[in-house]
Amino acid sequence: MALKSAIEWTESTWNPVTGCTKVSAGCKNCYAERMARRLQAMGSPNYSNGFKVALHPDSLKQPLKWKKPQLIFVNSMSDLFHKSVPTEFIQQVFDVMNQASHHQYQILTKRSKRLLALDNKLNWSSNIWMGVSVENSRVVERIDDLRQIRANIKFLSLEPLLGPLPNLNLDNIDWAIVGGESGPHSRPMDPDWVVDIRNQCLSAKVPFFFKQWGGFNKKKNGRELEGRTWDETPPQINQVIAA
Repeated sequence: MALKSAIEWTESTWNPVTGCTKVSAGCKNCYAERMARRLQAMGSPNYSNGFKVALHPDSLKQPLKWKKPQLIFVNSMSDLFHKSVPTEFIQQVFDVMNQASHHQYQILTKRSKRLLALDNKLNWSSNIWMGVSVENSRVVERIDDLRQIRANIKFLSLEPLLGPLPNLNLDNIDWAIVGGESGPHSRPMDPDWVVDIRNQCLSAKVPFFFKQWGGFNKKKNGRELEGRTWDETPPQINQVIAA
């Protein structure tokens, strides 16, 4: 069975790669790093080296065994486009996604330059969604890189949102997710930043998903924005759920 996920915008996770290194401010309090340390302490074999980048060829074929169509977040515990992941292994991951075409796959990266450089070497079947993480205005160029690739669905993870993102260029963007940082030492998110992004998405007719306010107790803080939840998604999500 697929590994069920508590992440609000997906259903399952698949981790043929684990581990990562920090590249920008959004990485400071990485939840995946905290989880990897716990799994290492519990003796999980895939995390024997903690959060160091590791390839797991034995996990590559997992989606082929999952018969029920799933929304699958690829490498929730890593970044597929990390420099330590060989191009050939990335292509193998794509080959599995091409073959197990009854699933929809959601990939996120902060390494948009490598993503763009490899674009023409990857087989972008229509069930592969590609997104970039953007935490503040210093890294908005990741969106420009994303816009140029050939993925069928392109999305933004504006999480943890650490500053305002005015005047976003949402051309050729299919979905935007916003969330505050959670856990120990979480940094605050100004509600005005969220409202502004929501309004930009409404104006551009881009589905807007508000994941959480975050904080140390994210469940208590909830995920309502101005009296309602925002769970807008691309139509492809509903197609999978209905299957």
